[in-house]
Amino acid sequence: MALESVIIAGGGMAGFTCARELRARGFQGQISIVDPEGIPYDRPPLSKDYLLGTRDAEAIRLTKAEWFDENGIEIITSKVVGLDPQAPAVTLADGTERHADKVVLATGGTARRLPIPGGQLPTVLELRTRADADHLRSVLHEGTRLVIIGAGLIGAEVASSALSFGAQVTLLDPIDPPLVPAVGQVLADRLHRMHTEKGVKLITGVPTEISVDNAGLHTVTLADGSELLADVVLVGIGIVADTALASTAGLETDNGILVDPTQRTSHPNVYAIGDTARTRLEDGTLLRRAEHWEHAMNTGVTAAASLLEQDLPEHGASWFWSDRHGVHVEGVGSMLGEGTQVIRELEGVPVAAFRIDDAGLLAGCAAIDGGLLVRAARRIIDKKKPVTGQQLADPTVDLKKLAR
Repeated sequence: MALESVIIAGGGMAGFTCARELRARGFQGQISIVDPEGIPYDRPPLSKDYLLGTRDAEAIRLTKAEWFDENGIEIITSKVVGLDPQAPAVTLADGTERHADKVVLATGGTARRLPIPGGQLPTVLELRTRADADHLRSVLHEGTRLVIIGAGLIGAEVASSALSFGAQVTLLDPIDPPLVPAVGQVLADRLHRMHTEKGVKLITGVPTEISVDNAGLHTVTLADGSELLADVVLVGIGIVADTALASTAGLETDNGILVDPTQRTSHPNVYAIGDTARTRLEDGTLLRRAEHWEHAMNTGVTAAASLLEQDLPEHGASWFWSDRHGVHVEGVGSMLGEGTQVIRELEGVPVAAFRIDDAGLLAGCAAIDGGLLVRAARRIIDKKKPVTGQQLADPTVDLKKLAR
């Protein structure tokens, strides 16, 4: 039976990309995106430009509002609370049932909460939505004592942004330095020390309890018995895949909604994409669930091609980026695993890190303010071109030439 209608549950990057790609590939049927926040918007700016107020709500939309009408894509401002894979159909928050030929789950994830006393307090903030960013901005002022638990990408970005409000920022993490799996030990060290240079207080430790008094003053107690006082506490320790809808509907899940390489779940009428999807290969191998912006986009493209029974696209090595304290960080491939770590320096300062695997192939690269270098490294990884540590370490060697 020809595909005539698709409902997409979730309007983040993955859900939006799937809808856009369906139209780009010639699909003329009905497309509906269901999301409580309505028009899809980009999430990375929430910890940076949007939090700082340099970009407003309209500026972070993934496309102009009129684009959806022009392309015949229905936006339903609601939440999918029920799924019947066999029909297939979804139930909205108001009890309305909507049917379609296929359903795509782009439900993303929820902020991971601290499993400690006080970790669930409503005054302990998270940053997942535009409303979260609006609230955080409203409580950051000159002298605000902000404790951020989790010094990964989000925590580091918020720490950097909060300084612009005059906040007194403390960044707490059990690992020193964070991000070694993403950028390697040397760059992770340099990035983490930037916080101290800019005035952020770094503490290596584990929180065991959070309390708040009637005046709104928080006390974060650490495993060593020390205490941190905070006007505002923000937790940024990753997300938990939102699999509730899929699990209730009987779909297979395991730290994510299990999908095959075409993004199809254990039921042929339902697909899953973005942060919530976890790929299971034909031999049963479960890949790590990815939470990067580009991964969300790539899975949306793959699902659209799969829904239309078209050739699946090929995607390059995984890529991410982040910004803090005026520098831009990018990474591609994987810095984890066996092989040789190579550092490139400029005037004695490490600016890039590489991992060469045991076969002599570039497997990962990360760089600070080195976007062109990372793009060249990605081509080298994708083309499986052999490189030497000497070439990678030498700042006079142009990686673009090695990528040809």
